[in-house]
Amino acid sequence: MNITNNNNQNADLSPTIEARSISKTYRGVALDVHALSGVSLSLFEGEMVVLLGPSGSGKSTLLNILGGLDQPTSGQVLFRGQELTSFDDHALTMYRRDHVGFVFQFYNLVASLTAHENVSLVTEISQNPMSADEALSLVGLAERMDHFPAELSGGEQQRVAIARAIAKRPNILMCDEPTGALDSKTGIRVLEAIENTNINLGTTTAIITHNATVADMADRVIILADGKISEVRSNPARKKPSELSW
Repeated sequence: MNITNNNNQNADLSPTIEARSISKTYRGVALDVHALSGVSLSLFEGEMVVLLGPSGSGKSTLLNILGGLDQPTSGQVLFRGQELTSFDDHALTMYRRDHVGFVFQFYNLVASLTAHENVSLVTEISQNPMSADEALSLVGLAERMDHFPAELSGGEQQRVAIARAIAKRPNILMCDEPTGALDSKTGIRVLEAIENTNINLGTTTAIITHNATVADMADRVIILADGKISEVRSNPARKKPSELSW
């Protein structure tokens, strides 16, 4: 299957991905959990968006639904006009494989493979991948590609995870707390790698974080609370990761 920065500017663009009144309820034995309630948003080509909110606000649930890892209880999700919420499991797998790159808080690297080999796992199954060498160079790890995860720092492992995610040339890069397990200096290096991908590949980028400082590097900030969007704001200018501190 092939699925073929400001608010005023975005009004003239077609969204890369769009959520329309999506809700997600997890059924429990004694109590239902309403993770999302009527959330609507659009992410545009080449845009960097930070999804900000405390634990339990619905950020990860929203990202998982947009990334095709989960389905909403109600509402629609559209990727370039095609309704993901009507896709079967195979079609969703193809969507994730061909169009979405994921970066999580924990790196999920294969310990027995080098950085180059970890990235190559993706390039071998992608339609139009860049080389593993190119992906690792984009995140500043050209000289570390033959090292195993145990020989890399936490920040370097996270950058390998980013290289693996972007090697398929995804339309959307979804990052769930990518700096959550890192100190500020190392986290800034990771954010620089994400920014470099956004600028050089034009990848629509969504970053989940509870760290309000990270929001300053985004085009837009979407704040969630109790499963709903409480605020959307545009930054007049994006800060460089090196200008952030926490």
